[in-house]
Amino acid sequence: MSDSNIPEVEALGESAFGRGMQTLLSVILVSTSLLWCADLFRPLGINFFPEQLASGCLAISLGILYLRYPAKQGTKRTDLPFYDIILSFLGLGAGLYIAVNFPDLQTRLVDKPIDAVLACAIVMLLCLEGLRRTVGWALLLVVLVAIGYAMVGHNISGPLETRRVDTDRLLLYLNLDTSAVLGDAMQIGATVVLAFCFFGALLGRSGASAFFNDIAVALFGRSRGGPAKVAVVASSLFGMISGLAVANIMATGIVTIPMMKKAGYPAHHAGAVEASSATGGQLMPPVMGAVAFVMADFLEMSYGAVCIAAAIPALLYYAALFIQADLDAARWGFGRVDESEIPKLKKVLSDGSIFIIPFAALLGTLFFLNWEAQLSAIAASLCVIAVGLLKGYGGHRMNLLGVWKALVETGFGIIDIVMVVAGAGFIMGVFQVTGLGFALTALMVDIGGGNLWILLILAAALSTVLGMGLPTLSVYVLVAVLFAPALVQTGISPLAAHMFLLYYGMMSMITPPVALAAFFAANLSGANAMRTGFSAMRFSWTAFVVPFLFVLSPPLLLQGPLLGILIAVPLAIIGVFFVSAALSGCIFRNLTGLERIVFGLAGLLIMLPQNMADWAIWANFIGLAISLPLALRQWAVRRTNNAVPA
Repeated sequence: MSDSNIPEVEALGESAFGRGMQTLLSVILVSTSLLWCADLFRPLGINFFPEQLASGCLAISLGILYLRYPAKQGTKRTDLPFYDIILSFLGLGAGLYIAVNFPDLQTRLVDKPIDAVLACAIVMLLCLEGLRRTVGWALLLVVLVAIGYAMVGHNISGPLETRRVDTDRLLLYLNLDTSAVLGDAMQIGATVVLAFCFFGALLGRSGASAFFNDIAVALFGRSRGGPAKVAVVASSLFGMISGLAVANIMATGIVTIPMMKKAGYPAHHAGAVEASSATGGQLMPPVMGAVAFVMADFLEMSYGAVCIAAAIPALLYYAALFIQADLDAARWGFGRVDESEIPKLKKVLSDGSIFIIPFAALLGTLFFLNWEAQLSAIAASLCVIAVGLLKGYGGHRMNLLGVWKALVETGFGIIDIVMVVAGAGFIMGVFQVTGLGFALTALMVDIGGGNLWILLILAAALSTVLGMGLPTLSVYVLVAVLFAPALVQTGISPLAAHMFLLYYGMMSMITPPVALAAFFAANLSGANAMRTGFSAMRFSWTAFVVPFLFVLSPPLLLQGPLLGILIAVPLAIIGVFFVSAALSGCIFRNLTGLERIVFGLAGLLIMLPQNMADWAIWANFIGLAISLPLALRQWAVRRTNNAVPA
């Protein structure tokens, strides 16, 4: 689901027909997918291709979309006009026609059958309008430009000249070929992503989000900058089950933002902390906002391997936020959480430790039993249902109605993802059928002149700009198609290239002028949205630096020898600490301007990857030799000052 349209089971439209159809289609969609994931159709003698499942998922999603989303984007459905009913049934019918007749249509494609062309045209037009209604104009315009270029690109001479493709062939290719809409990305969305969305919805219904908030408050509420630290920790925990920035803000920010303001944080600063913390949830395994599943498909590697590689970048991001929260509190004297609002840690753990079971089931089946990701998600979901029904948290127990609502909520939540993946499928299909993908890769390499740094800076800038106003999954798919091949050609490992693009695509959520996470957080805090966005950029500065580090340092992606990992990760965290101190202006006491510059430069030297150059290890030593004695001196001065009677 995208961050711009967070589903609520209650937000349905006034029409009883609309409500009933949405609910029915959602349950059919989710149930069919889960049964497929559990391989329960085969024992019943029901066999169909993965492309048929993907097409059926797309068909049902279109059926729900036109009943749920009004033509004017961003408004709530208050009625159900007749034309949306017609469009809903058209999308459902055309999509199901393709799904049911997919094997037969494949055998007749060479003849360009009129029934296939008509069904594909209907599905494609409705997907484009559905993309506008759910995600907005930004991604739609990119898709339209790609399709338009496919039709005229053969007339453009030069490096971007493409093959000639007839309109009817283009329609059939984009809607029926496994390199386009019905390819691996849609199949993953219809299975793995949906299964994990169901897992997340169940956790939300069972009280897990309240447990995450309470454990963060109990652990860090009494420390300096406690409210901000609670926001960071709670968002990281919630990010493991959601991975959606705005959903994270709405789940944790309604608690943490008032808590921060009460402790003396300015409204824009409180909003910035929450926006930055929630945005990082897209890096947190196992869900990663559905990006991990698509990334695994792009890289042709296991989902588990992507999650493992994402662990250190996520750790560095949240370690930097935590350090920044601590040092900002020391610098500005922000208060702690009110004692009356801090629950007893023993009681929180006693009441909520049972939630370890679903995560243990997920990680155990995924990494030790080597189950497929969707089966692991189903196993974890069954554990959540058992935990929620038997115990719950904080006096709140899930009932069977809660399970039903999780089914419905998952069906609604997957619509945005399906539309994003469909849009990406159209783009990837155009790149394949016209040869435009190869041309763009060659052009990017030429623009960069073969220089890795120029290409990285160009990719980072364009990823941030292209991502403004888009959910992270959309940004990632777009920039992965555009830039990843060019980065790989310069010698970067494919995994590092894709992680780099994910990081910068993610940061579009807090980068003005269009910063969805910052805008939502500012709405909750009552602050100016632009000021909140710029404050969030400062607070989460590490996200603009760390991607360059792991491109040059495979150990930060847990690749390479263990000794290299054990050296690279602590050095990166120490470097992050000193750069954060420079930005905050405080370590153990307030820093002078010169001290801030020295700490900032020393921190950057410490963070330099050792395999960047032969001299990098000496730069690390120099940074440590400068910063550690200076930090000890700061500590000694503060201790001496505190020992002097007032």
